[in-house]
Amino acid sequence: MRCPIVQFAFAFAVFLPLTASAENWPHWRGDGGNGVSLTAKPPVRWSATENVKWKAAVPGRGSGSPVVWEDQVFVVSAVPQGGADQPRGRGSLPTLAFVVISYDRESGKIRWQQTATVAKPHQGTHATNGFSSASPCTDGKHLYAHFGSRGLFCYTLDGKPVWKREFGEMNTRNSFGEGSSPTLVGDKILVPWDHEGPSALYCLDKASGKTIWKVDRDEPTNWSTPLVVEHGGKQQVVLNGQNFARAYDLETGKELWRCGGQTDRPAASAVSGSDLVFVGSGFRGSYLGAFRLDGQGDIGGTKHVAWSVDQNTPDIASPLLSGNRLYFYKGKTGLLTCVNATDGKPHYAAARIPGLSSIYASPIAANGHVYLTDRSGTTTVIKDADQVEVVASNSVGETVDATPAPVDNQLFIRGEQHLFCIE
Repeated sequence: MRCPIVQFAFAFAVFLPLTASAENWPHWRGDGGNGVSLTAKPPVRWSATENVKWKAAVPGRGSGSPVVWEDQVFVVSAVPQGGADQPRGRGSLPTLAFVVISYDRESGKIRWQQTATVAKPHQGTHATNGFSSASPCTDGKHLYAHFGSRGLFCYTLDGKPVWKREFGEMNTRNSFGEGSSPTLVGDKILVPWDHEGPSALYCLDKASGKTIWKVDRDEPTNWSTPLVVEHGGKQQVVLNGQNFARAYDLETGKELWRCGGQTDRPAASAVSGSDLVFVGSGFRGSYLGAFRLDGQGDIGGTKHVAWSVDQNTPDIASPLLSGNRLYFYKGKTGLLTCVNATDGKPHYAAARIPGLSSIYASPIAANGHVYLTDRSGTTTVIKDADQVEVVASNSVGETVDATPAPVDNQLFIRGEQHLFCIE
């Protein structure tokens, strides 16, 4: 559920890449954090068999998105032990093996699989969520897999354990389950920890897992992922929240600015470009704000809020920023809005896109197209343009909640049962 992460000068000015080359997709929002690949040219048409280079079974269940580094594709999953099916509701909970899997990018065969831990969850989850919803991330040297209450695990890219870190038990609102993903930047890894207990944002040394700083947050459950942006030569960590969207100094954890207006139980992650950061939510309300990065303290109602909208804003899926176009869904529906990122004026609003009705995966952009994936497994491809122009509608034939990963001439789609390489 990630989750959650630019095109020409508009976006290059603000987000610090995750030290990736153009042929990689190291984070569920890409190496820029905004959901855009500047180099990939994946297909726009496929089916369960057409343009499928390979299809590999994924054991267990999870909605963490695939990440790609060179010749490996990584996913995480929770696998029931003892032959029991993993329940989707809040009944009796199974014992699960929390696994990290590396697939060979050329063949789809498993190169290595590691069991991070075996545990019985302390709390149930939503019927549409599992127990492995955070996406892994990599810097090309190590892979980081976050299983929430089961801990954060660091591996070499050939599957050797390096370190693990535990944070205690997370208790989510209404037992909806966990899902926030970590973010890598430089020598640090950021771990969000908002829940119904003591909430915090952790900044760890990625080499050891030791705490560099920890900031307490007066926030309830939040499923969004941190975004790192730059302003005035300094890096800021922007994180959504039910009470406030906030920015912190990356080096110290000091809160720099905050702005209220977000809705209940936020899940969408921020995107950023042209010295603005865009943060929104859309459950039991609707709000998306464009915030200037030079604010201090509470910036609500000030010039540091460049613009805001109060309708059609995203719930679970995060926005997509491609060039100067900001795309987002209305709630969990397939109704798509595209606005000018500079002033918030709509190119189109709440447009009905064929094949889309219920959305968890975030939109991505590559090679002049936007890929919009429905929970049914249908991905509708439209032109990356100021008007809606449908190019194709495609299906892999099974539920898809994870955000696809575009790399080179390929698109990796993690379904409920399989990992697909579309080429």
